[in-house]
Amino acid sequence: MARLFRYIASTDIRERLLLAFLGLTLLSIWLGILLDFWLLWGIPVLVLVSFLGIVDFQKLFFLLLALIPLSTELYLPNGFATDFPTEPLMVGLMLVTVLWLLQKLPSLDMSFLRHPLSLFLVLHLCWIFVTMLASEMWMVSLKFFLAKLWYVIVFYVLAHHVFCRRENIRWFFWLVFGSLLLTVAITLIRHAAYDFSFRDVYRVLHPYQRNHVNYAASIGIFIPFVVFAIFRYAKNTFVRNFLVASLLLLLVGVYLSYTRAAYVALLIAAGSYVIIRLGWMKYLVPLGLALVFGGLIFMVSDNRFMELAPNYDRTISHEDFDNLIEATYKLEDISTMERVYRWVAGAYLSVAHPGMGVGPGNFVNFYRSYTLDAFRTYVSVNEEGSGIHSYYLMTLVEQGIPGLFFLLLLIAGSLIIGERIYHRTADQEQRALIMAALLSLIVIDSFLIINDLLETDKVGPFFFMNLAIMVAADLRSSASLDRSRAGKSGH
Repeated sequence: MARLFRYIASTDIRERLLLAFLGLTLLSIWLGILLDFWLLWGIPVLVLVSFLGIVDFQKLFFLLLALIPLSTELYLPNGFATDFPTEPLMVGLMLVTVLWLLQKLPSLDMSFLRHPLSLFLVLHLCWIFVTMLASEMWMVSLKFFLAKLWYVIVFYVLAHHVFCRRENIRWFFWLVFGSLLLTVAITLIRHAAYDFSFRDVYRVLHPYQRNHVNYAASIGIFIPFVVFAIFRYAKNTFVRNFLVASLLLLLVGVYLSYTRAAYVALLIAAGSYVIIRLGWMKYLVPLGLALVFGGLIFMVSDNRFMELAPNYDRTISHEDFDNLIEATYKLEDISTMERVYRWVAGAYLSVAHPGMGVGPGNFVNFYRSYTLDAFRTYVSVNEEGSGIHSYYLMTLVEQGIPGLFFLLLLIAGSLIIGERIYHRTADQEQRALIMAALLSLIVIDSFLIINDLLETDKVGPFFFMNLAIMVAADLRSSASLDRSRAGKSGH
């Protein structure tokens, strides 16, 4: 033993750290077996990740990106759940980022914080904080706010710092793409055992996805980046051919997810490509908002929305996708009509709480007394406690009219400003990247119409990273333009 201590004392610090880590690993394995508590085996991994977060948190961010498609929902005691291992990593990275920001505060470039998209995001966050304080169930709202906070700090603030270096965009793409492609391939292979049936799609998604909507969304929001990557490589090269084949596989994955929202979202994104190229987004976004609010006013007038009330006996679930499509436009699909049931309740709830809402995360706790029996379906008991299935309406209900205004300001502003960034960027590769981020953002915005996915780790990170990519590209372009002007004035 004395000889061992003398040997350790003679080694340098790196060897000591390695020996300590090996000792911790062996001890954790031994205790895990002895106590029959296998979670102890995760202690060395936790220590390694923590060490990496301290010495090079950028690599920890890259690890998080690779794990997003692979994460699973882990249910804990007392009704708690987490996305593992992504959510614990997000929390750790948030703390590291805050400490890093405090250390770098005197030398921070404030142009990032002064960017309009950053200001819109801060307004959105501040109002969530205000409504959290006013919430009747403030603990629920506090958890919602904290989750939003670590998403923003990690995937907007930290992501912007990472994406300021153009080569890191390649790491972002290949890490997410590799994991996503793997999960889609595994899912399709498993789905093939059930003849790709609509009825059995739920069987093959675990452990990577909660449901087919999350699965389709995670693929759909990354497809614009795959298209962007394809055109970065010369024709007939191995990488380009591989990416084209992978894109086809991802599109097959979306199709066989049997998710109507995904089909519509990708069609909207395809149309938006033309709109952005023509510079029409600044006209069509206000027009679209006006049409939506006009339609809502029309439906509310004279209680026209009551005409949408379903036939309880005919509104059922369907096991054949063709029947589901037919039932959708006949208002006989239980998934669609259960959404309407909750939307009507949400509308009445928002009228009762127009200013501050019922508090972030609290729709499920308050909506039942505002439902109408005429819209009730077989699944209206809502045993799983799922939400309203519309992020925009959820925001109105939980954060009031100002909350919806700040969310729409952020989303509409990102589309209009993103289009402006696209057209004033001279670098063709950067223009293509901005277009990919914009189209990915549009896919997410489309999903949010009939889903509330922004707080899930398969969707939320990309919403904020798309914003970070656009802001980083805009600041790079502005800096390049300033240097060019300075050079000309010098001559």
